[in-house]
Amino acid sequence: MTTPSASSSNSNSNTALAPLPASDRLFGWSDHAALWLSLGVGLLVMQIGAYLVPAVGPQTALAVIVCGSILGAGLLGWTAKIGCDSGLSSAGLMHATYGSSFARLPVLLNIVQLIGWTTFELVVMRDGTVAIARQAGGFTAALGPVLATLLWGGVLWTLLSGSMVTLVRKFIGRYGLPLVIASLLWLSWQFLAKANAQGFAALWAKPGEGGMSTLSALDLVIAMPVSWLPLVADFSRHGRDGQGALRGTWLGYAVANIWCYALGVLVAITTPGTELVTALLVAQGGLIALGLILVDEVDNAYGDVYSASVAGHSMKAGWTVRQWGKGLAVICTGLALVLPIHSLEPFLLMLSSVFVPLYGVILARLAGTAGIASLVTERKVNASAVAIWVLGIACYHLCAQLAPEWGAALPTLVLTFALARITRATGPGITAAA
Repeated sequence: MTTPSASSSNSNSNTALAPLPASDRLFGWSDHAALWLSLGVGLLVMQIGAYLVPAVGPQTALAVIVCGSILGAGLLGWTAKIGCDSGLSSAGLMHATYGSSFARLPVLLNIVQLIGWTTFELVVMRDGTVAIARQAGGFTAALGPVLATLLWGGVLWTLLSGSMVTLVRKFIGRYGLPLVIASLLWLSWQFLAKANAQGFAALWAKPGEGGMSTLSALDLVIAMPVSWLPLVADFSRHGRDGQGALRGTWLGYAVANIWCYALGVLVAITTPGTELVTALLVAQGGLIALGLILVDEVDNAYGDVYSASVAGHSMKAGWTVRQWGKGLAVICTGLALVLPIHSLEPFLLMLSSVFVPLYGVILARLAGTAGIASLVTERKVNASAVAIWVLGIACYHLCAQLAPEWGAALPTLVLTFALARITRATGPGITAAA
């Protein structure tokens, strides 16, 4: 999808690898905050929050949720600032760091993972819709899985036919986000009341049963904001000010991540052994609240496809971002109809692991750098950046296998960032910004 400007209307120009012109930079800090608060809300986030207990106790869970969300959203905001300051998309940042030839590999991997996650989001929305229909009664046959998938796929295709900037500023900020916040407030109130009725003090003091260390739980919380790193610059480049992009993205996503993870924990300790969607549905007013959250869930799928279309445009500029988006929406809808997507989740998580070290290098090499746009075509391959990335991937999987209690994302991020920063003089980004 493109914004309505002369610079983006030319299908032969590669707008993904060039700085966005000032006329297209319309987002203020509140737009960034609204966008990322909305993108941070999702059933998947609540489900992962519910997964933290009973392995760790509620007190430990809340501590790691707050710390992990602040840290993870901070990384997201930092990347948003780099994208806004440079005006480059995520693909552009990859080109500036790894070289114009080699960067096509991580860009392609990003497209693959975004197609996978969009398909997964469509399945989540489909399953939620069918559950709502079953709860309402009388609509299950008419609104079966196939029809529900086509319905959400059609909504996604329609959104990708319009303007991303208009969607964020006029729909999400004004209408979508207030409704979702109202739903979260209502569900939080309902499950807090249930916890109080069951004895809040006893639930709060309940110890963990083991099976997950505190660092592993922290790693699990950080994983969600880190998964958005390959997308954030595609949106933040539309910002007017880098500091505003940093503050808005950090605040919006941190609030959403803390709230949804904590709500997942609250649901898990008050309704143990019950699936999250079922627990939400049986809560008073849960049918409406879950429906509104499902409507908001579509912006997660939209964000994935929009970013994938920008990445696709960087590889084949003859197709506009809007054309890429509409085509990818059709592909993802078709995959959601035929793939056993829940069994593919481990593969998607494994594929996502390559982006933790990828962005450890990007942050180290590009943060505080002047003239990032000039680095996009400076060299074909940046050998030192590539070597550190490959080492980081190996570190991630070794940590997961040999020392799972230490987590994998944080050690890998620290290692790749430190090595890339130390060797910064041998790669792009050697000129510090004033």
